[in-house]
Amino acid sequence: MKKNQPIRNAQATKERILEAALAEFSAHGIAGARVDRIARTAACNKNLIYIYFQDKETLFTTVLLKHLRRIHDERPFTPDDLPGYAAAVFDWALANPDLMRLLAWSALEEKAKGKAERLAGFEAKFAALNEAQKSGRVGTAFRPQFLLIAVMSLATAWSVASPFAPPLHSKAAKPHAALRRSLIEAVRLLATAGKAGRPQRTGK
Repeated sequence: MKKNQPIRNAQATKERILEAALAEFSAHGIAGARVDRIARTAACNKNLIYIYFQDKETLFTTVLLKHLRRIHDERPFTPDDLPGYAAAVFDWALANPDLMRLLAWSALEEKAKGKAERLAGFEAKFAALNEAQKSGRVGTAFRPQFLLIAVMSLATAWSVASPFAPPLHSKAAKPHAALRRSLIEAVRLLATAGKAGRPQRTGK
């Protein structure tokens, strides 16, 4: 039991660092984040962060990929049910404001070395959509790349990181349930456009 104690302690420290880093990066981005603040919040020696994660950008990428994998596990991609997938992403985006801010910072600041795994995830979704279109389960009015990006953009449009939508608590915003219903209907129209028996749209 004592033999494994250092391993458990190291893992617990890493988890505290990752949790503290999520809060720091979501608030300040990569450039504005401070490793000493992360260490203080995680109650660990600053040098441990460099030992475990090499540098600040690697730590940012580790935090981001950890939560992107969690999204994948909790909200698996369903090309046969794009409206349901969009609704699940909508719920997730509203429930995880820190992670939405982190994604926004990643788009602005993250360098190429942190993007390969994320791009691979998108490619897998494009391929799944392409297969669903070929088999007639999804409409063909829009290319898979456009369709996926449109669905994700709609699903996250009311998150804290969106520059366009009014905050959900403001008078200009519709109630949460009404927005969710509108999102599901909008994605249903996108997903069925060009399907057999429906008019073909000019999306290509």
